[in-house]
Amino acid sequence: MELSDYNLVFNSLSFAIATFGAATVFMFAQRSQVAPAYKTALTLSGLVCLIAFYHYVRMFESFEHAYTLKDGTVIATGSAFNDAYRYVDWLLTVPLLLLELVLVMRLSKKDTYSKGIKLAVASALMVVLGYPGEVAATGEERWLWWTAAMIPFFYIVKELIIGLGASINSQPTSVRGLVANARTLTILSWCFYPIVFILPMLGIGALELGKINAAVQVGYTIADIVAKAGFGVMIYMIAQRKSDAGA
Repeated sequence: MELSDYNLVFNSLSFAIATFGAATVFMFAQRSQVAPAYKTALTLSGLVCLIAFYHYVRMFESFEHAYTLKDGTVIATGSAFNDAYRYVDWLLTVPLLLLELVLVMRLSKKDTYSKGIKLAVASALMVVLGYPGEVAATGEERWLWWTAAMIPFFYIVKELIIGLGASINSQPTSVRGLVANARTLTILSWCFYPIVFILPMLGIGALELGKINAAVQVGYTIADIVAKAGFGVMIYMIAQRKSDAGA
């Protein structure tokens, strides 16, 4: 690993830890500022950031075990970087992120349950299918699992665009734009993940089992910050405006 790549990964993981730690405190603290109907959405947002904080600490530790810096030279210790921490994080946080959006829209109980279950199951399946590709030793295997994971991915995107479209139009005027923007942010940030996933297959960074691809790690970290902390702030803004409007 080059020194520049080492610094990029080190600093991005460090920044993510600080971001998710601060976001966790913020989300839980702001529960008192919203109506009871939206407290669960804020709680889930806080849990997402707390789970991400823990796993980024673990990834940082794994990175330090895998590589050390001596006299300006990056030395591989022989320990493998553990990619499983990231996927365990996604398995827990991705369904919760979708539930946040569904809950803050305050749909009927039937629609909340139906959409929440379908989106949560599809998102968990997407993460499970993606992990074998992440640790695959060849580009062919990586493409195979990427293709499989894209099936539930496209289902989720379809549901966000079409399934929640009518529900967004039924939201109070003061928050309709924010809810639409939250949905758009979810879609755009999620689209970043499959792009980052295929970077090694496009020749950007090495594809070597147990070794770190700096472009992939930094790309995932940026997407996580936007999709979790950034999205959480939008959820809070929606909840606060709807609370103020008595909606």
